[in-house]
Amino acid sequence: MSLSNNITALLNFVAFMCSIPITASGIWLASKPDNECIHWLRWPVLFMGLAVMLVSLAGFVGAYWKKEGLLGLYLVCMAILILLLLVLLVLAFVVTRPSGAYSVPGRGYSEYRLAGFSSWLQNHITDADSWRKIRPCLADSEICPKLNSEFVNAHQFFAAHISPIQSGCCKPPTICGYQFVNPTVWSNPTNTIADPDCTIWNNDPSQLCYNCDACKAGLLGNLRKEWRKANLILILTVVVLIWVYVIACSAYKNAQTEQLFQRYKQGWA
Repeated sequence: MSLSNNITALLNFVAFMCSIPITASGIWLASKPDNECIHWLRWPVLFMGLAVMLVSLAGFVGAYWKKEGLLGLYLVCMAILILLLLVLLVLAFVVTRPSGAYSVPGRGYSEYRLAGFSSWLQNHITDADSWRKIRPCLADSEICPKLNSEFVNAHQFFAAHISPIQSGCCKPPTICGYQFVNPTVWSNPTNTIADPDCTIWNNDPSQLCYNCDACKAGLLGNLRKEWRKANLILILTVVVLIWVYVIACSAYKNAQTEQLFQRYKQGWA
């Protein structure tokens, strides 16, 4: 096997290794309870990781066994995948930039305003049609019930760093002035006109604040937090993939030149 093909095979092995953190990020995102309720958000990163893995294997086979057609297909497909990953990264960064979070005095957790998030997220996730499907999924999950086993008194709960979705869906907004009974039961509000969500809150475990704007904002806050973490891994792996791809293109070009030179020598001989 020529030196250029050796280099290309090695680079494809590196690309294959890069697909592992991408796939792992996709599995991690898909396993989150909030993403389980938003089906179309669960799979893009996972599919991208698997696609990079398959294309890298094709490139390795093409380089090792000198399959020029397979190598050419690998270069085209990898260019498309890198472009798609870049688009996904830019989109994820732009739509998750606003946080919608605000601090609450005397609380370890933040609360969230729906208007603080990007309009794209609001239009595609918290619109009426989408929420009609997401709401029962959240109500059937263990996101809120598990708080009752984790915190036994108000002091523990108020000091806790609960997730955005728990902050928005499992309790009423602090401004409403409800009194703590347990993490999902609150009584005697003192300021119900402060926010429309104050009158929506219900101690029924199937209701809670799942119809509140605060719950929608909490869901977006969770998504933002998870995707920002995944983006760090994706950025690093995309940078390595681009570097690998540029070198692979150069090695492929050198391999083509070597083959032309060998054919010329054979023809001259």
